[in-house]
Amino acid sequence: MNLNGVKARPDAGRRRWLAHCSALALAPWLAGPVVAKAPAVILVVGDSLSAEYGIRRGSGWVALLEQRLEREKLDARVVNASISGDTTAGGRSRLPALLKQHRPTHVILELGGNDALRGQPLSATEANLSEMARAARAAGARVLIAGMQLPPNYGRRYGEDFAQLYARVAKEHDAALVPFFLRNVADVGDPTALFQADRIHPREEAQPLLLDNVWPVLRPLLK
Repeated sequence: MNLNGVKARPDAGRRRWLAHCSALALAPWLAGPVVAKAPAVILVVGDSLSAEYGIRRGSGWVALLEQRLEREKLDARVVNASISGDTTAGGRSRLPALLKQHRPTHVILELGGNDALRGQPLSATEANLSEMARAARAAGARVLIAGMQLPPNYGRRYGEDFAQLYARVAKEHDAALVPFFLRNVADVGDPTALFQADRIHPREEAQPLLLDNVWPVLRPLLK
């Protein structure tokens, strides 16, 4: 009320300030709820090379991967579904249930070595890996394939064909590829130095090297 008995009106500046406050109060409701990004789920489907065969629990490359993810503050968890002695046929049969149960965002396929040890046809190994990659992609996961190579005693032609099948599967399904999972472990001057007495399974001190082969290929997929 002013001196002449006329009711005063808020000035324009005050009206704008009130409107601004109202808009700020309503903004969160108008924008809708903020949805947090779900953590990545990395499913590892492998054999004894990923299942910590003959070494301390928690010292394998998959466990070291979990530690690196935490150290680099990457929001991801790892599911290790590796089984010692598994083949690509075994992985293929297990994968549908694993995809349904864990709903992974990323799948690492580390299989095939036991196929070669058992003399299974390369065509079957390739078909199994291809179907696993296809199923993982269809489930919405990004795929990384850990390639393997064989010692010279398997024969040059067989060894070359075995190594090449991993590259073909990766190309066919647009998957990331680690060309040789055992690089710097099996191809050093003394090829037995980093292996257990059976000369098949890497020792504990070789596990960081295995992770070093996987990490540069996996890391870009986690963006």
